Amino acid sequence: MKYIEIKKILFTGKQNISWCDVEKYLRKYDGMEIRNNEYGDIIKINAIFSDEYVHSQYTRRLRGGLAKAKANLVQIIPEIIAEATNRRWVENKDKKHSEDAIRGWYRYDIRFSMNVCNSQNGEYSTNYYNATAVARINDIGVFLYDIVNIKKEASKPTDC
Repeated sequence: MKYIEIKKILFTGKQNISWCDVEKYLRKYDGMEIRNNEYGDIIKINAIFSDEYVHSQYTRRLRGGLAKAKANLVQIIPEIIAEATNRRWVENKDKKHSEDAIRGWYRYDIRFSMNVCNSQNGEYSTNYYNATAVARINDIGVFLYDIVNIKKEASKPTDC
């Protein structure tokens, strides 16, 4: 599984991410369908994704570098979904999603990297992240829902 690189930092800062701007950026993906290379799944994106991505409980709790990583991850959504691996099915247990995820959920592992500048010495380094892409399944298809569980790796992975 390869790391998809975020080449440019569009959303700067760690404390005051403009989530409204992130949501606007995500809207360009509305109506897009992405084929996952490993499983052949066609994953659709609609307006529910941009809303959930920005306003979810998970996103509201993010702080610091992880919030910045999630905000900038929006630039590589098609690539990250195409390269996602380790698909697993999870039963829907939430009444809130009884219709939009009637067939359950898929969870995929994703990996990405982002260059960051050390504010003390001005040097750049690369941070590596793992996360989970969540897709809801219903009678119409598979729809991207959110990206959660973003974790920064402690050291450079050996497979880079």
